[in-house]
Amino acid sequence: MDKTDRSARLQYSTKVHEDFPDSLQFGGQEFRKKIAMRYGENPGYPAAFYIEIGASGPNMATMEILQEGTKGLSYINVGDMDLGQRLVKKLTEIRPGKPICALIKHEMPSGASVGETPEDTFEKAWGSDALSNFGSVDVFNYEITEPLARLLIESQRNIEVVYAPDYASEALGILALRKTLRVVKMGSPVQETAVDNGLEFKRVAGGVLVQKRFDSKIRGPRDVDVVSERKPSLEEIEAAVFNWIITCFTRSNAVVIGKKDKVHGIGSGQRSRIDAAEGAIRFSRRGYGPEGCVMASDAFMPFPDVVELAAQNGITAIIYPLGSVRDQEVIDRANALNLAMIITRKPGETDSERSFLHR
Repeated sequence: MDKTDRSARLQYSTKVHEDFPDSLQFGGQEFRKKIAMRYGENPGYPAAFYIEIGASGPNMATMEILQEGTKGLSYINVGDMDLGQRLVKKLTEIRPGKPICALIKHEMPSGASVGETPEDTFEKAWGSDALSNFGSVDVFNYEITEPLARLLIESQRNIEVVYAPDYASEALGILALRKTLRVVKMGSPVQETAVDNGLEFKRVAGGVLVQKRFDSKIRGPRDVDVVSERKPSLEEIEAAVFNWIITCFTRSNAVVIGKKDKVHGIGSGQRSRIDAAEGAIRFSRRGYGPEGCVMASDAFMPFPDVVELAAQNGITAIIYPLGSVRDQEVIDRANALNLAMIITRKPGETDSERSFLHR
C-alpha cells in the first residue's frame, strides 16, 4: 500500500472532534448526548447521538455497546440500527415466535427473512443478495448463538454491526475475533413496547419538518382485499403481507419482491415505479430469482407496465394501494395476465394504505 492509499484509508478512521452541547431541547422534548460519533455522514464533519429523555423499550435510547471495534459506532451505523430494529419489531408482530433477521445498508433493507433456526434465518437473508449485504448492519430478534457468531465473522461477509437482544457468552468470544466488528445489545426484547414521543423530525435549511411516525396497519390476511379475477392463495397473501412490511422501511419509490419467508429483490429510491420494479427483479437474480414471487409496491401503479414486467418474470401476485386514474386499466391488464391483485385496505374500506419513506 502506498502513501496515498494509507492517507485515504486514514480519512475514514479519523475521529472528528465535536463540541455539541450535552443536552438539547427540541419539539418540546429533552435529548441528552450519549455518543460522540467518528464523524457524520461524510468524513470531516462532526456528529453525535442524543437520546430522548424518557424513551424506553427496544429503541436506540436503550442500546448497550458490548464491543466498539476499532472504529466505534458511526452516524450511519446508528441510523441503520434504528431502521433495522423497527423493521424486525414489525415483522415479529406478524410472525410471532419466529426467528427474524434484517440486513440494512444505507438506512434501507438489503435482505430479510423468517426462519426456523438462528443460522438458517441469517443465511436465508444473506443469500438474497450477498453483494449488497457486504458491509451491512445485521439486526436480529433472537439471541446470537456460537454457531451463528462463526457465520457472522466469516471474512467474505464484512459485517459492520451485529445488533441483537442477547448473546451467548461463547458467541461474544467468537465475535471478538473480528476486531473491526461492533457488537450492540438491544435494551429490551423486540416483542416489548418501544416508547418515545412518536414524532419524526427532518431538518431543512431554515426550519424543521415534523410528522407522526408511520406504522402500517397491514398485519395479516384480514387487513387486505383482492380486486383481481384470480384470487390469491393463502401463501401468496402471507408473502404479500411480509413483503409489504419490507416496503414500509425501504426508500421510495420502493418495489420489493419475495416469498412469505424471505426477500428476493429490492428496488429502492427510484424516480419511477417501473425503474424500482426493474431493480428489484435485477437484484433478485443475484440470489433467489423472481419466479413464483409476490411483488409489493409502496404506492399505486400509474400504468400497466409494472404488471406486465411482473408477469414476464414469473411473479404471480402484487400487493399495492389503489389511487391511480388508471386503476381499472391496471387491474384489467393483470386479469389478462392471470395475476392476483391484492390491495392495502380491508374489505369495505375506501382508502388504501400507502407507505412512502424518504429518510
